[in-house]
Amino acid sequence: MLLEKAPTRERTPRVSLLPYGLLLPAAALLGLVLGYPLVRLVVISLQEYGLRSLFTGTTRFAGGDNYAAVLADPQLLPVLGRSLGFCAALVAGTLVIASGVALLLQRLGRRMRTAVTLSLIAAWALPNVASTLVWQWLFQPGYGVVNWLLTRLGFGDLTQHDWTTSPASAFTLVWLLVVWQSVPFAALTLHAGLSQIPRSYYEAAALDGAGPWRVHRTITVPFLQPILGLVTILSVIWDFTVFNQIWILTQGGPGGGTTTLGIWTFTRAFSRNDFGQGAAIAVVSVALLAGLTAVYVRRLVRSGEDL
Repeated sequence: MLLEKAPTRERTPRVSLLPYGLLLPAAALLGLVLGYPLVRLVVISLQEYGLRSLFTGTTRFAGGDNYAAVLADPQLLPVLGRSLGFCAALVAGTLVIASGVALLLQRLGRRMRTAVTLSLIAAWALPNVASTLVWQWLFQPGYGVVNWLLTRLGFGDLTQHDWTTSPASAFTLVWLLVVWQSVPFAALTLHAGLSQIPRSYYEAAALDGAGPWRVHRTITVPFLQPILGLVTILSVIWDFTVFNQIWILTQGGPGGGTTTLGIWTFTRAFSRNDFGQGAAIAVVSVALLAGLTAVYVRRLVRSGEDL
């Protein structure tokens, strides 16, 4: 008589705490470096924090008064619209130019590709304050190289032209600078994604007689969609918080025409010494940026699930 085997009890997989332990030091460091300033920012935004508080160390709880003052300020809507529009223009310019540079890198020889890559890395590694000062010198009235070159090319006498006298030309100047600084990272990231697309897809499309635009639309873009989403999110975060370039070149002028949320926060806090309202503007900016990023990340995750 055969003995029946006793039913075996299924073992539940043990959850290892080792990965969480390895992540704990980095999480603690990020919490200290990023979390504490954010919490402190929120606390200051709820206080009547001015120049007197810096010397006495005493503050009065203001509740939502700072937020009410910011939301009722007539500058809020123009500054917010200006910030969103400028961010969209920066992101669009960066993605279009970076995509073109990435496609160009795919068609260059090894030596030329290496030279262009090193040039992009050098431009990206240059600190934005130093590159902004160089940009300021290039467009300087009187002895700027760009003004001299445009004059010699027959665009009129632009030797003494000041590019920061009107909001349109000032924003164009800042746009060129920020896009020039942002393109290298985006282009190299997209180039890395292009190098991972199997060549067999392009060969099959060529055999089917597909044109360059159709190949780009049906093969290149779908494969690059996750990377394009990542680059877009990072560009939105970086471009929405642009400060150094605008402050050095225009300081928010002329007439507040280039004032964005970052410039408005700085001037409200340090020019008017109203640190409570400045912190409130910063909190509103962080909340708005987090909302925009969350919406785009959600759409990106949904599109990834559909693929």
